[in-house]
Amino acid sequence: MEFELASWHWLVLGILLVIMEIFIPSFTIFWFGLGALIVGVLLLLMPDLSLTGQLLVWLLASCSFALLWFKYFKPRMIDKTTAGIARESAIGESGKVIKMPVGERRGVVRFTTPVLSSDEWEFICEQDVAEGDRVFIKEFSGNTLIVVKLD
Repeated sequence: MEFELASWHWLVLGILLVIMEIFIPSFTIFWFGLGALIVGVLLLLMPDLSLTGQLLVWLLASCSFALLWFKYFKPRMIDKTTAGIARESAIGESGKVIKMPVGERRGVVRFTTPVLSSDEWEFICEQDVAEGDRVFIKEFSGNTLIVVKLD
């Protein structure tokens, strides 16, 4: 008695493995499911592929997908912006004064990279500042920055 895998066996295995990834979120089972789907499609095109060949294609495809994901694509998808950075790490960021403080009205400073998801902030400064001056975050006071101007 010889065991033979049909293309639908591989397609069902692939779908089951992809669905299992929903319940076991390791993002590795997905690649083995995708490899099984590849073998299923390949068997539709080449129905005389041996069991050893099927297993070899499944192993190579699955490992290749996983390797490409973890070594190439995933590291490139890391968010490298500083949007949403924590308050402590925002201290020392520099911005440009776009509105001077006048009387009780606070000034406005603009940052090239958003600080805590906003690129414009109201500020208080103990020194005199003019529009266009570069200031640095010293502290947060609620929704207002306390900044210093370095000469």
